Amino acid sequence: MKVLWIDLDRNSWETRIIDAPGPVSLGVRIHRELKTWGMDPLDPRVPLIIGMGPFVGGKMPGFHRLIITFKSPMTRTLHVSALGGAAYKFMGSGVDAIVLVGKASSPVVVFVSSDGVEIRNVNPVFRYGNYKGAYAFTKYLLDTYRDFFVKYNARAIVVGPAALSTYNGALVSIDVNPARGEFRPGAEDFAARGGPGTAMARGHNVVGVVAGGSYGARYAKVTDLGLINRITMDAFKKPFMQVMGEKTIKYRFDPSVGAGGTFGVNYPHYRELLPLFGYKSIYLPREERIRHVEAILRLFWKPFVDEVFVKSKSWYNCGDFGCSVVCKKVWRGKKVDYEPFHAMGPFIGNYIFEEAVPLVDLIDQYGLDAIEMGHVVAWIFDAVDNGLLQPGEVGLSDSPIFDPRRFNPEVDSRKNARLARELIEGFVEGSTEVLKLIAENGIRVAARKLDEVFHDRVLKVGKSFRDLVVYAAYGADGYMTPNLYWAPGMVAPMYVLGRYWTNYTPTFMGPEDFAKSSLDRAIAEALIDDAGLCRFHRGWAEPILDKLYAEITGMQPNRDLYREFAEYSIKANAQPVPWEGERARDLVSTMAREVSSREWTFEDYEQYIEWWRRFKATLDAGLGITQ
Repeated sequence: MKVLWIDLDRNSWETRIIDAPGPVSLGVRIHRELKTWGMDPLDPRVPLIIGMGPFVGGKMPGFHRLIITFKSPMTRTLHVSALGGAAYKFMGSGVDAIVLVGKASSPVVVFVSSDGVEIRNVNPVFRYGNYKGAYAFTKYLLDTYRDFFVKYNARAIVVGPAALSTYNGALVSIDVNPARGEFRPGAEDFAARGGPGTAMARGHNVVGVVAGGSYGARYAKVTDLGLINRITMDAFKKPFMQVMGEKTIKYRFDPSVGAGGTFGVNYPHYRELLPLFGYKSIYLPREERIRHVEAILRLFWKPFVDEVFVKSKSWYNCGDFGCSVVCKKVWRGKKVDYEPFHAMGPFIGNYIFEEAVPLVDLIDQYGLDAIEMGHVVAWIFDAVDNGLLQPGEVGLSDSPIFDPRRFNPEVDSRKNARLARELIEGFVEGSTEVLKLIAENGIRVAARKLDEVFHDRVLKVGKSFRDLVVYAAYGADGYMTPNLYWAPGMVAPMYVLGRYWTNYTPTFMGPEDFAKSSLDRAIAEALIDDAGLCRFHRGWAEPILDKLYAEITGMQPNRDLYREFAEYSIKANAQPVPWEGERARDLVSTMAREVSSREWTFEDYEQYIEWWRRFKATLDAGLGITQ
């Protein structure tokens, strides 16, 4: 891989050739060689790697994601985050990856083109014209450096205000039409899980990267549709375009549900298995959950479907030009995906779609991870509802309604949405001591400190702060909140969570079988990211990935990649540790009851620990790890 190595301490750069089949393998190799496992995630010596896979620029859509590999301020070990479509323009720079090390003395934006590199001192601008936050900064860069964007058909990755003040900053990339100076509808995406924006801004003082140029495909054979058709005919007995269309139907349009995209399909598909009210719904009987989902389908799902699939049909792709999946469903100018909207919708006690739109927009402007903020808001709402916190201690003007049994969707949704806005703004601004504590430390460390500060309340209520939130724990201080599914695999002792590197189906099985299925999925998902592939295309790409590597690049995918993550985490003292809170454990046990498991009743704490330990032991054995 052709790697642009940028040293911010010295304000210098050089090009290196490093052997790796993809950006994630590259990132792990660099971190291993620099021995970063003993360093703080925000230490400037800890590199952040932005890279793309080898299949860019050809006839196969989906291979144009930018992959960020970094040491997460949340998990305290290596993490991967990705954003869609941006590699389509970044590949024009002629480099396969950008490595940031060191720290600039003042905020900088890195400009990379086919003609070279410039590091410019640029203070982030978070109010500009009618725009705010990361959108304002992107528009400011587009207007100020219009010549660069036009000449190199460039795209930017920027941070928002959250990256400067919290652990939870995302990287934001909005595709633009340089000649018109406009944003492309729907072509916005976020590398958010794990805090890569925080790592880039606070670790390196880099607030943006802008790249483009005249280079194209890395390998000539990616443009050979005849070769690609031959590979898919061998595997599926069908030509490429037909296979891709069939395997991505959920994300484009599924006629069986009359909708498409993750938001359009997930609600009618998962129904009563949707996690609501910070996972409090897992304790409700099935008939009560059905009553809730009927309200959600009526108030939350149907307004979206009526607008996007009946009236406007506003479907776009992420900037991966030529991708016919058009998974970006846009409601009156706002891109809608399941997890950000669920995070600011039913997960925090808001069943009205129109109330979620400005909340997701606020999160996107701040440059926050929406999934994490859903957990933060739900956790604080629950703490107030249980009497562990007073509204004023977290900057709220009133108490939320956070008991699903006494929730009136039409009335209480609006109240909860209003209070969520107050909470999100206070979180980024550090408006109270409690919110500042959470924003600086993350949920796990903050829960531990809040248990100490409010010890008397904890004793009175009979629950600790960590009992009201779901997370998987790593080492002494690291953690990851799950993606918004009622799925034990999302909190199982896997080395990388917060993505889909696990068995994430809403099911339950014994720990050995669950661990084996989760490891198989983790290995496959790691390879998807290493190839720079959008996982919406995994249905056609996974079965032929080895063949694509061999035929097009002459390489083989790195099937040891997940084991390399595990080995790094062990060295970093950030491997999985048992669940610390009641609700995290109950996410597992309630699903066991949902599928009527007879062997695993989880009647005492020791049975939870036994399942966890047997899962972890099976996982490690499958990886060849002895501890």
